[in-house]
Amino acid sequence: MTDLQIGLSLIAGMVFLIMLGLHIGVSLLLLSFIGAWVIRDNPEIAFRLVALSAYSGINDYLFATIPLFVLMGLLVSISDVGKDTFHVAEALLRRLRGGLAMATVAANAVFAAVTGISIASAAVFTKVAVPEMMRHGYRAKWAVGTVAGSSILGMLIPPSLLMIIYGVLAEQSIGKLFIAGAIPGLIISVGFVTVIWLTATFRPQSMFENPAAAAAPVEVEDSTASLLMKLVPIVALVTIVLGGLYGGFFTPTEAGGMGAFGAFLIAIARRRLNANKLWRVLKETGHVSVGILFLLIAAGLYSKVLAMAGVPNAISEMVSSLGLGKWGFLVLYVLILLALGCILDSSSILLIMVPIAAPIAESFGMDLIHFGVITVIAVECGLLTPPFGIAIFTVKATLGESKIGLETIFKGAMPYFFVMLSSLVLIAAVPWFSLALVN
Repeated sequence: MTDLQIGLSLIAGMVFLIMLGLHIGVSLLLLSFIGAWVIRDNPEIAFRLVALSAYSGINDYLFATIPLFVLMGLLVSISDVGKDTFHVAEALLRRLRGGLAMATVAANAVFAAVTGISIASAAVFTKVAVPEMMRHGYRAKWAVGTVAGSSILGMLIPPSLLMIIYGVLAEQSIGKLFIAGAIPGLIISVGFVTVIWLTATFRPQSMFENPAAAAAPVEVEDSTASLLMKLVPIVALVTIVLGGLYGGFFTPTEAGGMGAFGAFLIAIARRRLNANKLWRVLKETGHVSVGILFLLIAAGLYSKVLAMAGVPNAISEMVSSLGLGKWGFLVLYVLILLALGCILDSSSILLIMVPIAAPIAESFGMDLIHFGVITVIAVECGLLTPPFGIAIFTVKATLGESKIGLETIFKGAMPYFFVMLSSLVLIAAVPWFSLALVN
């Protein structure tokens, strides 16, 4: 059995183990150990490789960004910043037809700039926006679909945990990846708002239970001064984190630290944080961060073993021999990501595909920052696709025992899914959108 055959067997084995329900991190570690043992014909080398990966895999200052941004996102979530951001957007857009749905998208885009976690956005705005939209005559499908669809902005608009994971796996600058996601995030947000406006204007019966009543502007009780005060926390955090990062004052890790500290001060100032909540936030931060770091260790080892087996080079040569070229490879890659999105979560897809695909993309002369943006958008589409659709399940879980079923949420999210696909084609075809602020 050649090294290449061993490597391809590792890929097939990984798919098999995941389908059996084995945790992806355990699958990657187990297969990497077996692969190293068989390739080198020495179990001691395999043990040493596992030990070295466990020690050096995350032994870098850069990895502190993960718990810091997770902590910031969780603190922001419990501080009602998302709720206030929605109310401000609601006040600004209330006179537009479909204004509440647009407000949900706008609030999600702003909220994404300080959380970086799509699930957090989905949970917050399911509680805040869905009841408000349904109270003003929106059909359930559009209310829950808008929340689920716009929640994906949390993983694209910087800071983004998926960008961090991709940057580590592809050995690219996380700061540049954050900057590269800004314009694509704006393009997708504008696409969402455009779909809402077109539907509300030309097919209001599909969006509203009573289109005539829904045409009336939403009344807002808050004064202008009150609305401005609600904006202060979110604007301050965005300025500190993104302003410091783009201005070159902070590294990504330092930006995460400043953001977490700022979110902590906001939670205290708003009296949303007591000892029990703080302990719960710290525990959840630990659970999320350790889970991601463990997966990164496993993925790092897996990519080393695949490289030992020559899998990336073999796949690159195969793609070249098929005459697919750069664009053929990119189309095939995106289709695989979309297919995986139906059965796996976003982090797992990155951990499986990036170690294989990034070297191939580089061999075709593709900029790996631009490739990263394409990857994250394609992976994020998976949050909205059945049967897995983690954003859909998050909305459903937050709704509790509501009569709104999963099929309703999936249907409501489909217009946003197609906007993302269209945006993905545009951003892939025009690298400038990803690289304009980087270069």
